[in-house]
Amino acid sequence: MPLIPEEPQIHESAQGPRVSPATGRTAPTPRPVPGPRPAAPSRPGRPGPVRPMPPVQRTPRDTAVAKPGSAAPAAPAAAPTPQLQLIPASAEGALDAAEEAVDLLLDSGRAPGEVLVITTGEPHPWAAHELSFGEAAYWAQHDAGDDVFYADASALGRAASRPVVVVAVNGGPDAAVAAALPLARGRAGTLLIVCGEPQRINSALGAGV
Repeated sequence: MPLIPEEPQIHESAQGPRVSPATGRTAPTPRPVPGPRPAAPSRPGRPGPVRPMPPVQRTPRDTAVAKPGSAAPAAPAAAPTPQLQLIPASAEGALDAAEEAVDLLLDSGRAPGEVLVITTGEPHPWAAHELSFGEAAYWAQHDAGDDVFYADASALGRAASRPVVVVAVNGGPDAAVAAALPLARGRAGTLLIVCGEPQRINSALGAGV
């Protein structure tokens, strides 16, 4: 008789281990979540929606590439720096040196209306003569742009740009010279000529010339 109960026990044990591993497997089932993941990819067989996602990411990349292309034309906006020439001369001879520079410019083919002459000390005789008829007539000649125009450094704020600007450092305080030269450079389109003492000009501009 003991053999009979042993047999059912063996059968139960055989069935029991199957149930117990199942129970034991039930605990790991949450762990093998990666196992269900493969089943999920089978569902992403629908990944029709997933495919549109990458193109959405590609389009911004394309637009990003287009943006730098649009920024490229901004570079040519930079204005060219005028060429700088220094003609050594004393304060007394700076005006004569400027007159010689103007003659050479006109002889080389420059149009008179392309030249602006600035004085830091006493005004040019032509400017003093024309101003005797009033500022309105004086600046009317400037606006016409038909001839070389002579002006005091203090008038640089009103003078228009011209291709060539000639500065005669024929006196005036160092502060006025230091303020006039950068303004003259800004008015010169292609060429800036400075006539004066090199040491004074360099010290006024911080040796920037």
